[in-house]
Amino acid sequence: MKLATLKDGSRDGRLVVVSRDLSHYQHVPKIAATMQHALDNWALVAPRLQQVYAALNAGDAVDAKPFDQQYCHSPLPRAYQWADGSAYINHVELVRKARNAEVPASFYTDPLMYQGGSDSFVGPRDAIYALSEAWGIDLEAEVAVITGDVRMGATPADAAEAIRLVMLVNDVSLRNLIPNELAKGFGFFQSKPASAFSPVAVTPDELGAHWADSKLHLPLLVELNRQPFGKPNAGEDMTFNFAQLVAHAAGTRELAAGTIIGSGTVSNKQGNLHGSSIANGGVGYCCLAEVRMYETIETGKPQTAFLKFGDTVRIEMKDDAGHSIFGAIEQTVTHYEERG
Repeated sequence: MKLATLKDGSRDGRLVVVSRDLSHYQHVPKIAATMQHALDNWALVAPRLQQVYAALNAGDAVDAKPFDQQYCHSPLPRAYQWADGSAYINHVELVRKARNAEVPASFYTDPLMYQGGSDSFVGPRDAIYALSEAWGIDLEAEVAVITGDVRMGATPADAAEAIRLVMLVNDVSLRNLIPNELAKGFGFFQSKPASAFSPVAVTPDELGAHWADSKLHLPLLVELNRQPFGKPNAGEDMTFNFAQLVAHAAGTRELAAGTIIGSGTVSNKQGNLHGSSIANGGVGYCCLAEVRMYETIETGKPQTAFLKFGDTVRIEMKDDAGHSIFGAIEQTVTHYEERG
């Protein structure tokens, strides 16, 4: 089934069930008022939500209303935990190669992960706010999952069973702030502003055969200023699947229902820069930093600029028939003082 959260003036929004074709929704206050309430009581409410979903798809829902992604918040407007991995080691390899450094052997067996800010996400059509272009504003197109409760020390098999929903994310990075923060030896903070998630979150069964081995095997479509920028397959070159990422997060702690785990920037292995862009027959990129790394490797320095005020980013994934699965993240970079 497909679930979304509509903005209603409250912090946590209003849970709705969305039809498979994203055309209609139904509010379900008697089942679960919020996404977090649904996750906290999943065994009880999921079957009832599924009944509403079936009625919507059959055209039998009594209170169905037209679904407009413009009114969506992120499926979880705030979460108890947001941890982002770096499951695509190709991305890490490029970073290291650009500065003539080797990838530590442990990176291939022990996932990288950081804990991000989860007190306030932004909606999929909200702006990317910043105070300065000098921060090095970058998109990061990723896949993410929301879990139920996960016990400490859970195995990957246990973790796979705890995955409740799948969604997309734009995990914005402020690249020019990262080096000094990491140099302190205490991780990301100011360099990782609020993330935005897709309008709709879907249960893994909704993805059919494309959800296999706890990976989502479909291209992640990225546009920059209305031009194709990336279409790498999210199931390819993923060194650690979501079951492994969730198990890693639960290695020393319990995870509460509503924990979000991200894949890290989706990245496929491909040729040099000129063969990697979509214009030249490649699958392109899911962040500007990756383009700049290829440029550094090939020419000695980056040439592509980071995002500027007014730039627009779109992130989406489509099924085999070309229909949007999660709806689209579409954000424009905006100076913070312009916020209404």
